[in-house]
Amino acid sequence: MPVPLLPRPRGARTATALLTGALLLIAAQSAPAGADSSAAPAALTTRATASAAPSAVQVNQLGYLPDGPKRATVVSASATALPWQLRDAAGRTAASGTTAVRGADAASGQSAHLVDFSAYQGTGTGYTLTVDGRTSHPFDIRANLYDGLRADAMSFFYQQRSGIPIEASLAGAAYARPAGHLGVAPNRGDTAVPCVSGVCDYTRDVRGGWYDAGDQGKYVVNGGLAVWQLVNSFERAKRTGHAAALGDSTLRVPERGNGIPDVLDEGRWELEFLMRMQLPEGAPRAGMAFHKVHDAAWTGLPTRPERDAEPRELHAPSTAATLNLAAAAAQCARVYAPYDAAFAARCLDSARRAWAAAQANPEVLAPGSDSTGGGAYDDTEVGDEFYWAAAELYATTGEARYRDAVTSSPYHTASDVFTPLGFNWQDTAPLGRIVLATVPNGLPATDLARVRASVVSAADGQLSTMAGQGYGVPLPADGYVWGSNGQVANNGTVMAVAYELTKQRRYRTGALETLDYLLGRNALGQSYVTGYGEHAAQNQHHRFWAHQYDASLPNPPAGSIAGGANAGLEDPVAQEKLPGCAPAACYIDDIGSYSTNEVAINWNAPLAWLTAFAAERG
Repeated sequence: MPVPLLPRPRGARTATALLTGALLLIAAQSAPAGADSSAAPAALTTRATASAAPSAVQVNQLGYLPDGPKRATVVSASATALPWQLRDAAGRTAASGTTAVRGADAASGQSAHLVDFSAYQGTGTGYTLTVDGRTSHPFDIRANLYDGLRADAMSFFYQQRSGIPIEASLAGAAYARPAGHLGVAPNRGDTAVPCVSGVCDYTRDVRGGWYDAGDQGKYVVNGGLAVWQLVNSFERAKRTGHAAALGDSTLRVPERGNGIPDVLDEGRWELEFLMRMQLPEGAPRAGMAFHKVHDAAWTGLPTRPERDAEPRELHAPSTAATLNLAAAAAQCARVYAPYDAAFAARCLDSARRAWAAAQANPEVLAPGSDSTGGGAYDDTEVGDEFYWAAAELYATTGEARYRDAVTSSPYHTASDVFTPLGFNWQDTAPLGRIVLATVPNGLPATDLARVRASVVSAADGQLSTMAGQGYGVPLPADGYVWGSNGQVANNGTVMAVAYELTKQRRYRTGALETLDYLLGRNALGQSYVTGYGEHAAQNQHHRFWAHQYDASLPNPPAGSIAGGANAGLEDPVAQEKLPGCAPAACYIDDIGSYSTNEVAINWNAPLAWLTAFAAERG
């Protein structure tokens, strides 16, 4: 297992989850630069997928909202302010001014100037920003800027579905494929999967759910977080009067038109899988959840899901997985109740059984060594999962036993629940705080005020971090780790929640500037989201979206976010091509760089959450 140069953060995916030299050795020659234009669904209105050269004037390459912040970063060693001009598509000057000298930026190793053109509220397409003779990539200023990305970021989950055909009419012809892992040869799962040796003596039907990342494993701890964020995005939108934007027939999913909000249809696909992972009544440790299901050995790149011939195995239950199930299912019981009471009741029953099983088995920990054929997703501290699950169960039921579990948890009063790096699949206590701060519950007023203040304080910390950097990113200079873009997006969601709680505009500004970083205002001038920006990622690590290795396969679909800069350089491609990189520049758009350029459900989930927030109008 590679050893990271920085201490492994709580949120970093265990390196061996993606590790095998064979993945690189079997690679075909790289395809020419530029994506197959037929890969994207015809309905998309995003910029070209083909990647242009980076610029020294770094902007959000998708654009800016008319009433939002509009800031850019210029790489320059000049000690004096520089003139800038904002020009429209016809080349006319729309606004002008001078830069603010920022100076040395620790994360990027660059000298930076800042441009703030937020006062300009005109609209249009094809704007450019010129600073001292250097010009940015073009971008738009329009109110519906994030509508397409909201849909595409959520469509990612449909295209990651296991156990169902992916339809050309919904995903585009290049992305259509037969169902994977539905018990049809050569697949050897997932309809009757045995356990690894010594765990159980039966098989389970664990079809469905989402493939986790570039591999085709399915992990309860990562799935629990990802589905929680999708469902939470709808619950938040409903609270704030924007549910229609995520309602029925708003997304490209096969269930559209069934009278249920599409984002809940998508979430249900994963929730059904999570409940199938629950150990049956009468079995040892009944009610717990198996930690994961994946191939018995690592598969190479590329491997189409329906052609995976490896045996599939269930891995031992864990307390962390069980509490993820409890939390996600309790949330399900609350949010789905108005749309499908029977399903909501099933979720609540599953959540209660999982909670009881976790209480009876509080220290069944997933080992870091269990990494053959799939990621370990090990977690040695599960008090935060107990707190999160208790918060969800209390918010849903109002029952005293769950309230007592919340208020007796050290995570309920700890001052360091929110960290600069942000929450993730290993650190879930902030989710409990967010639930209690936003969902009506019976906590005493003083306690509730303290919980809400902790969320706002965390957002203030993110704003402070952003203010001290040349690129306005809510991540400290030592935070560029495996999956850093997921951490950035998660921190953006905390600021958005603070905006909901306070209606103070600075928190909305911070959340929107988080998207600026992900869409090109960064040290590399790199949009990390496929299909969005002139210099956008297009070769993320994935077994089916593997055009770089096999020209007959597609690039990742529009709306797929790359893991992002990782100073640890934890794969051979990154080690060869990025030696000596500044932390924020440790990224390469190469399918072999799994430690900087993979996709994952827990990174796309906060992107979907954040773009749904950004797309709201009124």
